[in-house]
Amino acid sequence: MLGDRVLFLDGEALIIDKPAGLPVDPPRDGAISLENHLANLTFGFRRWPQAVHRLDRDTSGCLLLSRNPKAHARLQQAFEAGAVTKRYLAVLDGVPVGDEGTIDLPLAKISTAERGWRMHGDPAGKSARTDWRLLKVQDGRALVEFRPATGRTHQIRVHALEGLGVPVLGDPVYGRAHSAGMMLHAAELIVPRAGKAHVAAEAPWPGRFGDVGFDG
Repeated sequence: MLGDRVLFLDGEALIIDKPAGLPVDPPRDGAISLENHLANLTFGFRRWPQAVHRLDRDTSGCLLLSRNPKAHARLQQAFEAGAVTKRYLAVLDGVPVGDEGTIDLPLAKISTAERGWRMHGDPAGKSARTDWRLLKVQDGRALVEFRPATGRTHQIRVHALEGLGVPVLGDPVYGRAHSAGMMLHAAELIVPRAGKAHVAAEAPWPGRFGDVGFDG
C-alpha cells in the first residue's frame, strides 16, 4: 500500500515515496505498477491522481502526482520550463575524480538487437546537464548528490557512467546488477506554484543504501 508513503498532500497534488521496483507505467511483463495503487491514493476525491513525471522502475523516492486536470497541466508546465528543483542521491560503484562539478552531456537513444535500447552521450542528442557533489567515500564506493537541470530519460545513470566514469551501483543497464537493487534515490522535489506554497517534499533515507554501507 502506498497510502502510508505520502510525503505531501493538498487539493492539487501529492508526492509519494515510490518504492524501488515499482514501475510508474504498466510494464510489458504484466507486473504490478503505480496504476494498481491509484484507487487507494484518492483521499476523498473521486478522480484518480495522475503521475506528472516519471521515475525509473528501480529508482525510489519523490514522485509527483496531480489531483485534477488543471493542476496537472500547471505542474507539467513547471517541469517543462525547468522550474522544478530535483535532488537525487546515488551510491556509485567506484569513486569519481574531483569533489563536484557539472556534467554537460547531450543524450540520445540507441537500440541493438543484442542489448535492446539504452541512452548514451551524443553531441547531436538532446541537451542534458547535471550538477554533482561528492558526499562520502567508503570501501571504494562513493555517495554522490545529483541535481539534474534537465529531465532526460536515464540522465543521471548515463551521466554517472559517461560523465564521471563510474556507474550507479546496481544499475543493470549501465553497470552491474546488485542483490540490494539499484542505488538511485529521488531525495527531494520542489515544484513552485504561482501565488501558492511550493509543492515540496523530502523522501526518507532508503534502507537499501544501508545494505551497502551508507546509512543516513
